[in-house]
Amino acid sequence: MPFSTALARPLQLATRTLQWSSAVIVMGLTSFFISRGPHGQHIIYQEVIAVLSVAFFLPAFVSPFLPTALGKFVLLIDVIFSYLWLTAFIFAAQDYSQNLCYFNAPPGMTCGRKKANEAFIFLAFIMTFLGMFLEVASLWAYRKENSTAQPIPEKTVPGARVPLDAPVEHATAPAGTV
Repeated sequence: MPFSTALARPLQLATRTLQWSSAVIVMGLTSFFISRGPHGQHIIYQEVIAVLSVAFFLPAFVSPFLPTALGKFVLLIDVIFSYLWLTAFIFAAQDYSQNLCYFNAPPGMTCGRKKANEAFIFLAFIMTFLGMFLEVASLWAYRKENSTAQPIPEKTVPGARVPLDAPVEHATAPAGTV
């Protein structure tokens, strides 16, 4: 079964919903971490990426319906933010997946909340990465469905002789002629 825009739209909307929701959850958790005590640069980075993602991911909800207007813009946003989310995940993994999770920034917070933040950062990264591939597939399917095959015109040279293998038009001869 070939990939079509009818199949791509619901997949894109589901991916975009998970992507945006994950960014909102990360924004909420990191805001909670920032409000509760000392924080490091990694938490600030995660907060900035989450806030920017919430704003920049909004056009992605419309791109399945306007692929020619927004498709390339949304694809560029996905490429950029996939790297930013990957970096945020690496920072979270360094901070929370070691033995001293309780003492890493913000100190005193339970490891469960920190690991939840790490999980939603990873989910935001994966959904952004998947969204990038779905956007490319959707643009490809849209172009394939909306391109009309134009017939290739034959080359004709004015004053040229008809090729020898061309069909001959037979004229009917009048009666009595040979």
